[in-house]
Amino acid sequence: MASRTRRHGAARGARDGARRRRLPLRLLLPLLVLVALVAMLMLRGYVHSEILADHRVQPPAATDHVPEKILEGGPVIDTRGGQANSLRVPDHRLVLTFDDGPDPVWTPRVLDVLKEHDAHAVFFVTGTMASRYPDLVKRMVDEGHEVGLHTFNHPDLSFQSKKRIDWELSQNQLAITGAAGVRTSLFRPPYSSFADAMDDKSWPVTEYIGSRGYITVVNNTDSEDWQKPGVHEIIRRATPHGGKGAIVLMHDSGGDRHQTVQALDQFLPGLKKQGYEFDNLTEALDAPSAMTPVTGVDLWKGKAWVWLVQASEKLTDALVAGLAVIGTLVIGRFVLMLLLSGVHARRVRRRNFRWGPPVTEPVTVLVPAYNEAKCIENTVRSLMDSDHPVEVIVIDDGSSDGTARIVEAMGLPNVRVIRQLNAGKPAALNRGLANASHDIVVMMDGDTVFEPSTVRELVQPFGDPKVGAVAGNAKVGNKDSLIGAWQHIEYVMGFNLDRRMYDVLGCMPTIPGAVGAFRRSALEPFGGMSDDTLAEDTDVTMALHRAGWRVVYAENARAWTEAPESVQQLWSQRYRWSYGTMQAIWKHRRAVIERGPSGRFGRVGLPFVSLFMVVAPLLAPLIDIFLLYGIVFGPTQKTIVAWLGVLLLQAVCAAYAFRLDRERMTHLISLPLQQVLYRQLMYVVLLQSWITALTGGRLRWQKLRRTGVVEAPGGGVPSQRSRSGNDRRPVA
Repeated sequence: MASRTRRHGAARGARDGARRRRLPLRLLLPLLVLVALVAMLMLRGYVHSEILADHRVQPPAATDHVPEKILEGGPVIDTRGGQANSLRVPDHRLVLTFDDGPDPVWTPRVLDVLKEHDAHAVFFVTGTMASRYPDLVKRMVDEGHEVGLHTFNHPDLSFQSKKRIDWELSQNQLAITGAAGVRTSLFRPPYSSFADAMDDKSWPVTEYIGSRGYITVVNNTDSEDWQKPGVHEIIRRATPHGGKGAIVLMHDSGGDRHQTVQALDQFLPGLKKQGYEFDNLTEALDAPSAMTPVTGVDLWKGKAWVWLVQASEKLTDALVAGLAVIGTLVIGRFVLMLLLSGVHARRVRRRNFRWGPPVTEPVTVLVPAYNEAKCIENTVRSLMDSDHPVEVIVIDDGSSDGTARIVEAMGLPNVRVIRQLNAGKPAALNRGLANASHDIVVMMDGDTVFEPSTVRELVQPFGDPKVGAVAGNAKVGNKDSLIGAWQHIEYVMGFNLDRRMYDVLGCMPTIPGAVGAFRRSALEPFGGMSDDTLAEDTDVTMALHRAGWRVVYAENARAWTEAPESVQQLWSQRYRWSYGTMQAIWKHRRAVIERGPSGRFGRVGLPFVSLFMVVAPLLAPLIDIFLLYGIVFGPTQKTIVAWLGVLLLQAVCAAYAFRLDRERMTHLISLPLQQVLYRQLMYVVLLQSWITALTGGRLRWQKLRRTGVVEAPGGGVPSQRSRSGNDRRPVA
């Protein structure tokens, strides 16, 4: 019985371990999206000959091992069944052949001329082009032309292994099958010429091609149209002598082919008058067609291949368009931030600037707290040092760590504690609003520390009766870790420059929960703080705009907050912010079509918030994706220069933001690393928020783990250190 229990326990432990090791859905979905995106880009690179391409060309070699009858024979070489035979085209019959297509510009024009003059031809298509333009291959077959293989990536096969040759043939055949539903037995080697140019390097390849069931077709009349010698010269070179039959080499791809098209339009009627017929190869040889229909699984494989290639092309086009959009948004946002933040700073820093009459009356400070035992004492003591009269209300939202008892034990005047069952931050704030003694209400988090002047600076804008809410300047207090330093850059550069810009534009989207102030009379009409979204601060700010209130930014109202110190904590916080912002935008979407203040915010504020806080961050990974793609497959130097240009622009904005906020520039040392690592995490968080929103998922509030190490600069507030030495977790 004991051993059975142990076995059951071990099995249960193994199952629990497997469940614990399973990749979380929040990681799995973005990972799958990333893998699919990379796979599509790799496919696109392969089809565009950016991956596995081999552009080497073999120099001429000896002809000792090439049969004499091949060297002196015709341009059609048949090595099937171990034999070595060659054929010529009968007199007064011309087989026009076109290499390297199909091309979306020139192939349709060539087909139009052939159709006009009732002529057939053979198109030796590459797999890369056939995969990208399958409709043109189908048109060739439908109009009576033959198609042949010209390999997939156009390499010189004399350099390649048999395995690579098989791959080139099968992929080329797959593309033709997917495009036109046929299989062909015609093959033309890249960089081929006349039969007498066959040498000891190319002949073994020709023999092997025959063993795979293909007929090799070279040419005996070269128009040399790729040199663009002029229409009349192309016609002269393409015309055989003495009424002989010929296989004529032309091109419908690889560059500007307007001379080829013009030459065809004169060449066809001119030689028809001389008694020539223009047939495809098997018609000219009076042989069975080289093309056979494909059905069943092979047909669907071909169609699937073409569909995947088309999907990768469309995806790449969409990514390029997205890159253009994000480039415009990023540059536009940076330019706006630089210009408008400068306008804001100059306006509020003028000597004679006043919001209105000085605000001296007492205000109520609401501190919602849930399990903030490690931080709450620092928070409350910082408020007691305020140089503005305050009433402090700490709303304990069902804490289980004695948060309320700590505040009560401090025995400070003008500090009240209200206890309630755990109901969430919006409910705690509304409970505080109901008990506030004053109309101006400051809201802060239980892990935040105010400077002595913070409350005074925060409430001065209420001297303007049109102001309904004020955003303070939230700063990272624990910036001594790498993640903390990155968030410090983000707060100074992103959040505060943004708030200056939005203040000037009159569409501030969020009053930060760490440091913000409201008129209670402005909140009452819509019931105070709403729990409809996970970003109640963004929700209520948008509601104030729609009600016609001004929302402004007070740069000197500084508050020091404890930023997450681990990836898991940061993920939880930003996931909630991103998802909550999307919820708020959706909730207030009707403002776009409304009139008055609501309509103004809806047609100015909501588009700005949507573009800069949702769309731009979601598309921003394209910069890094194309950076990697360009380094590996594209113009490496130009790609790196472009990326460094974007980084330089960000550095200029960051330096300007640090200068405005009077921060030390030394923290910007980690900016490049932030762009490479930290930004990727933010991408995934936003992508997960999108997935949650699109799938109708619900996200609950998540409590962040605090350490209580933040204090105001200058050490005015005693630091409330934790008793345990392992409370601060390293970067994970």
